[in-house]
Amino acid sequence: MTGREILLKMKEKVLGSSDPDSGKGKSKMSHHITHGFHLVKGKAHHPMEDYVVAQFKNIDDHELGLFAIFDGHLSHEIPEYLQSNLFKNILKEPDFWTEPKKAVERAYRVTDANILEKAVDLGKGGSTAVTAILIDCQKLVVANVGDSRAIVCKNGVAKQLSVDHEPSTEREDIENRGGFVSNFPGDVPRVDGQLAVARAFGDKSLKKHLSSEPYVMVDLIDDTTEFVVLASDGLWKVMTNQEVVDSIIQIKDARAAAKHLTEEAVKRRSSDDISCIVVRFR
Repeated sequence: MTGREILLKMKEKVLGSSDPDSGKGKSKMSHHITHGFHLVKGKAHHPMEDYVVAQFKNIDDHELGLFAIFDGHLSHEIPEYLQSNLFKNILKEPDFWTEPKKAVERAYRVTDANILEKAVDLGKGGSTAVTAILIDCQKLVVANVGDSRAIVCKNGVAKQLSVDHEPSTEREDIENRGGFVSNFPGDVPRVDGQLAVARAFGDKSLKKHLSSEPYVMVDLIDDTTEFVVLASDGLWKVMTNQEVVDSIIQIKDARAAAKHLTEEAVKRRSSDDISCIVVRFR
């Protein structure tokens, strides 16, 4: 490590990271559980539309790890709103501690209804989401709408924890709501020829043909759990789940791992906004 790197590390310990697009933290309950995140703006001529949450929080004698990526389309206001409000709404649900899956599903619906009510202020467009709540370092509750994705690495093998909600796979539901799926204009299936995901927050003009119902699953943390990765589709368009695992399995620092993944995606010519969170368990 160079003298400059040592100075930067010392400064960061005192002041915290000065880079809003990069950060890290660790659990107080289990010091070997750490997280890091990194974001890179894509080549489009609009403001960054990816927003992240990555923090540990103590509530009622419990520790929660709150991790999320919100990938906006035609909007940075809606992912920013989600960054500020979605976890608040989840934790407000009275049965969060007893039935977290149902609580998350309900909070996603409530939050989307709030966004649609505020459409005049929040504008058009929408956002995908992937959220992961680590409860007392033992249980992970993952939910998503759209194509932001979460994976877990157990014994070196990638396992997907979310579902990519693509128009081609949800064509029947979209058509039953009165919509259609078309590859024109463009080269990928789109809802009503406009949106390349079948589920999202917002998108008021398309909402009667779209769903905001999340896919939710619970995964238990055990001795085989090595790390979890959450990322926007800017990463997944150019790397498979196993390639992501293989790329960072030897990188022990969570923030360095997240940064490495964003850099690898750029090398592979991803032109989209890219955001990535890595949570390491050992």
